[in-house]
Amino acid sequence: MNIKIQGITLFRNYGLKSTQDRLERQEKRDGQIAFWEKQKDNLKNMKSDSLEDISRKLDILHGYDEQIAAAKAEYNNSQMFHVLDEARERAEKIAEEAEKYAPKTPEERLEDMIEEATGVDKDAGMLAEAMDELAEIAEEMTEETVEELGEMAEELEEVENVDQTQSEMEAASKFSTGDLPEKYKRIDYRI
Repeated sequence: MNIKIQGITLFRNYGLKSTQDRLERQEKRDGQIAFWEKQKDNLKNMKSDSLEDISRKLDILHGYDEQIAAAKAEYNNSQMFHVLDEARERAEKIAEEAEKYAPKTPEERLEDMIEEATGVDKDAGMLAEAMDELAEIAEEMTEETVEELGEMAEELEEVENVDQTQSEMEAASKFSTGDLPEKYKRIDYRI
């Protein structure tokens, strides 16, 4: 769809090659017609005093009109071929789209399912995606476990240090009070 307002084209459909060709042919035709119209205007400025000059001027004017008609006829003929080319291009595009959505045979569906599952397809398949996700989860869990074990080891060391300190303090308090377990009691035997 083209709309021309004072030589400005508002809408151009450059989607198809045939449309571009048509626009080029229209511009060529418009240029030829403008040239011959300008020649006709220049012919008006010529002075003719005799009948021979006037008849020659009329012949030239008819020649210009014939050139304008020939340019229009050439465009119309090429426009018929353009319509055929445009229809062919649209038909090819429709056929490509129809081929994408055509129903598949059971064998083709099975092949697609296998490709999708194994990841042979250019996009990673479901199986490959699942394996990638599983590897990521395993890596995250390993990191979390290592961190938790490190924290538990630190807590255990703190608890052991606290227990050792408490047992040392208990032993020191028992020693100072003299309340020692039996194996640590002093033996005084006199013979």
